[in-house]
Amino acid sequence: MQNYRGEKELAHFFSHCHNHPDKPIEIYMFVDPLCPECWALEPIIKKLQIEYGRLFSLKYIVSGKLATLNMTKKQRPEKLAHTWEKTGKRTGMSCDGKVWFNSPISTPYAASLAIKSAELQGKRAGARYLRKLQELLFIESVNVSSENVLINIAKNVQLDAEEFKKDLHSSCSAKALQCDLKITSEMDVHEIPTLAFFNQNVDEEGIKISGYYPYEVYVDVLREMLGAIPKPSQTPPLEAFIQYYKFVASSEIAAVYNLSIQEVEKEMKKLLLCKRVERIQAKHGTFWRFLDERSDK
Repeated sequence: MQNYRGEKELAHFFSHCHNHPDKPIEIYMFVDPLCPECWALEPIIKKLQIEYGRLFSLKYIVSGKLATLNMTKKQRPEKLAHTWEKTGKRTGMSCDGKVWFNSPISTPYAASLAIKSAELQGKRAGARYLRKLQELLFIESVNVSSENVLINIAKNVQLDAEEFKKDLHSSCSAKALQCDLKITSEMDVHEIPTLAFFNQNVDEEGIKISGYYPYEVYVDVLREMLGAIPKPSQTPPLEAFIQYYKFVASSEIAAVYNLSIQEVEKEMKKLLLCKRVERIQAKHGTFWRFLDERSDK
């Protein structure tokens, strides 16, 4: 593991993910905020962004209406809970199915609308909002169809909460969501998650991958689109990774650093002893929260 000399280096390690000009590839990621497979894909997305983020921009397309609205009307809570638990056990990205018994999502449309409302404050704001919503839903079993919960998420990820509250009931958010649903329909996306890769040549068709696949599959598509074999960017020191993302799963660390869960545990114990992180034990898997205050202060 690399040494990490503090916050001054943090922007440097992740600058290629956001600030690199003229990225040749655009990836549309079709997501449903209530879909456990989208949540399970997070380790792969993080690894892809860190290693090849200089080469692509990522655009979230919210497709909750297709997958979730129909699903929750037709499926029994027992079946939904079983699917969540199975995904959590398989991937280490914990999904607690008890939400479907204790506090079922009555209006899944609300979560999708909230993400588009957050995006009105910027693309990265929308991404932060989606991640926090998923954490509350899948790890803590919080009902994310509640307006109070949705507003509190906006505050938690440092959005303008008053602006977000207005946007939640505005035509702009509703139109943005309808636009996403139209794109989903036009691109014939029937499975969530789906990643669609496009290059700068508008005459060439994109490549669409539906479902959950090993990391190498997505890298192979990038290579095919670029017509070359790109060299992965350097992986940041582990502490920088935790500080940047604030809250990550052991399975995300394992994916990014090519470690086993046992090796992750060993590395994280060092940061735990230095009081740089705290451990959050979820129903399926372990999560780590970065602590801002150094123990020697």
